[in-house]
Amino acid sequence: MLLLKPKVERTAIIELVARLGRRVYSLNGVVTDIKSFGKVYLGYGIKKLDGRFYQGQMMQMTMMVTPKFPKELEYLNKDDRLLRWLLVKYRDTSYGLEFVNESDSKGSFYNKFANSDLFEDDEVDDDDEEYELEESVNDESKQENTDMSQKN
Repeated sequence: MLLLKPKVERTAIIELVARLGRRVYSLNGVVTDIKSFGKVYLGYGIKKLDGRFYQGQMMQMTMMVTPKFPKELEYLNKDDRLLRWLLVKYRDTSYGLEFVNESDSKGSFYNKFANSDLFEDDEVDDDDEEYELEESVNDESKQENTDMSQKN
């Protein structure tokens, strides 16, 4: 997660993300996703040498890297365009073919969902009976109203 200063130009952001992506690829990693959340308002000001910032531009890069990669990110601390950066580790996460072929104690992913029917309706809706009852009451009251109007 990258939080940049609000006045950083788009080309500078692209250059920073590209440099980080090149670092990932050089260490046998893969960037899987990049998201930009645009300008965000912060809950508190972040003090830097050139002032206090109450908003910033937020970016998220999702990547698969080796465990030694976080030490390689120390150079981000020296970048004056960044307000903050955060690295979140997802442990025991499998991607791609590992996810599909993975077997656990309950069976593989495919077997869990292969025999299920999305449109299978095992539950009985009690609401349906309630609505039918209200409809029949409404029909009876309409009939009474028409009978009363005919008598007048």
